[in-house]
This record gives sequence, structure tokens and C-alpha cells, in this order.
Amino acid sequence: MALSAQQIPRWFNSIKLSSFINATQLTKCYTRPGKTLLHGFSAHPQMSSDNCFLQWGFKTYRTSSLWNSSQSTNLTSQENNSTQSTLLPSMNEQSQKTQKIPPNFDSELSLEGLDDLPPLSPLQPVSEEEAIQIIADPPLPPASFTLRDYVDHSETLQKLVLLGVDLSKIEKHPDAANLLLRLDFEKDIKQILLFLKDLGIEDNHLGTFLTKNYAIFSEDLEDLKTRVAYLRSKNFSKADIAQMVRNAPFLLNFSVERLDNRLGFFQKELELSVKKTRELVVRLPRLLTGSLEPVKENMKVYRLELGFKHNEIQHMITRIPKMLTANKRKLTETFDYLHNVMNVPHHIIVNNPSFLLAMRIGT
Repeated sequence: MALSAQQIPRWFNSIKLSSFINATQLTKCYTRPGKTLLHGFSAHPQMSSDNCFLQWGFKTYRTSSLWNSSQSTNLTSQENNSTQSTLLPSMNEQSQKTQKIPPNFDSELSLEGLDDLPPLSPLQPVSEEEAIQIIADPPLPPASFTLRDYVDHSETLQKLVLLGVDLSKIEKHPDAANLLLRLDFEKDIKQILLFLKDLGIEDNHLGTFLTKNYAIFSEDLEDLKTRVAYLRSKNFSKADIAQMVRNAPFLLNFSVERLDNRLGFFQKELELSVKKTRELVVRLPRLLTGSLEPVKENMKVYRLELGFKHNEIQHMITRIPKMLTANKRKLTETFDYLHNVMNVPHHIIVNNPSFLLAMRIGT
């Protein structure tokens, strides 16, 4: 039976109510408690009912949209409805169209069987197709002459490279290279780096420092702190210690007894005050880490061969500490040219000690 234009809104309202009731009944029908998936993850308890709601809700939305479009059409063409007399579907036909596509619960049902699956065994045979798809990392070389072969496999080496450490220089020493390969960055290296930064070593100097003194990783952190505390007790400032460590990277590798003996030697041998001795080693900290033989030889040369007095030697080495470690042969040759050829007296050389370290033209 054809419906008049005034009966169309009532008809569509009844369709909307019927669709909502059917969707609610299906939601209650298919709702059930959730299942636990692998590793404790919980499935969504309303997966099927959500899917059902979305499908039926979409149908209801289409019906509502159809009503809106029909209403606007009727308002604009109400005069022509009597001539067109289009037959609308019945209530049963509309419900059948709405229920045409039932909810799909295959995905949720397939998840139920995951709890019953046995765990995979590492001894389970692998098919040829699966074996072909397996991509294994290249094995570590049993022996190598370069650390480059191990960088891709070692987080420690990778982070040292980022810090600016030159591995090509360290690998020349097999013992040092083996040491780095055995170290763990978090446990063995990180605390040393934090200690050096707290000491005053800048980030851009860490790479150079560690390239020279890679052996610091074998030192106990508490021993390093004890040596710094000793220097502080001798009135070396924090800036002085940082400068000394930068210029003499192996300084903190020496024990407190060694450092104390070196400071005592220069104070006694050169008859310097405590302050002068401290200033001397701050300017040339290698005096504390290097050999004492060149120092003793040069002291004899200045006194016996070149004829300088003790106070003159003191004055020259406090002006230029490097004169204590200068090459003996070059010192004598330069002095001979200045004093015997150019007739430069001793007091002029004492006031200008850099003359003895200058390279003679033509040599």
C-alpha cells in the first residue's frame, strides 16, 4: 500500500526504532568474557559485540541519513509527491536488508585456541624454506690484528669511537686491545668517564686523553679518588689538577707514594720552596710521570760543564721548567755557540734561558 507524504516520517521513525532494538539484542547475545593471550596480554572482552555494534550502527546511520535526505526532498518537492507515488519497502524487507551481513567472529574464535598451543621448542626441526629465511650475524673472527673487525659487535668499542678514541693507535698494543674487548661500558667505563668529567676534563678532550691513557680503565676508581685527594691535600687546586691530568694523562696511574716521592725529590734536589715546587710541576707535570735520569743528567751539565751557579739554575728552571728535560747534546752545543762564539756572558743567558733551547741556524 502506498504511503502518503504525511505518513513517511512516522514510517521512518518506526524503522529506526526497530534497527536499534535488533542491534541491542545482538550485542547482548554475542557478549562474553575476555581471554588471556600470550605473555599475559588480555583480549578485548567486547570485540564481537563492538563489531556487531559498528555494523548495525552503520545500518542505522544509513537509515537515519536516508530519512534526512527524504525529508529534505519531501520539503522541496511536496507538490510532486502525489504524481510520483513511489512504493517504499515494507518493515520486514527493511529488517532483512539490515540483517543481511552478520557479525564475523572468526578472528576472536581463532584467538581462543592460542592458550592450547604448546610452546615452541628450540629443538623443533626447521624446514628448508624457513632455514633460507634465517639471517645470521657474521661470526666474530677468532683472531684479528685490528679492532675494526669487532666494532660492529661491541657496544663498548662503538661508544669509545663516539667519544673520539682512536682505536687504530690502541690496537698497536695487543694487551690494551684485549682489555677493551673484555670491558663492559656500563660497569667498567661509565664511572671512569664521570670521574674524569668531574675532575675537569672537557668532553672534547676525553677522546685524546683515553687514546693515550687507555690503561686508566684497569685502575680502581677508589684509588683514583685517593690520588686526587692527596694532591688536594698538597694545596693543588682543582684547576691545577685538571691541567696536570690533561698535560700528563698517566699522572693518576701512579700511586700516592710515587707522587709523594717525586714532589720530595724536586723540592730537595732543586732546593725550592713548597710553593715553587708546586708551580713547577703544574707547568710541567711530566716531571712527576717521566724518568728522573734526564733531570739528574741536566743538573750535572748545568753545574759542571756549563758553569752555572746553583741559584742561576734555580732561576732558569723556574722560568722554563722544560730545561730539566731538554736534550743534553743540544744544550751543550747551543751554549758553546752562544758563549764561546758569540761571547754571550752567563748572566745574559740566565736572564734569557730560552736562548739555550733555541735551534741554532744552520744546524
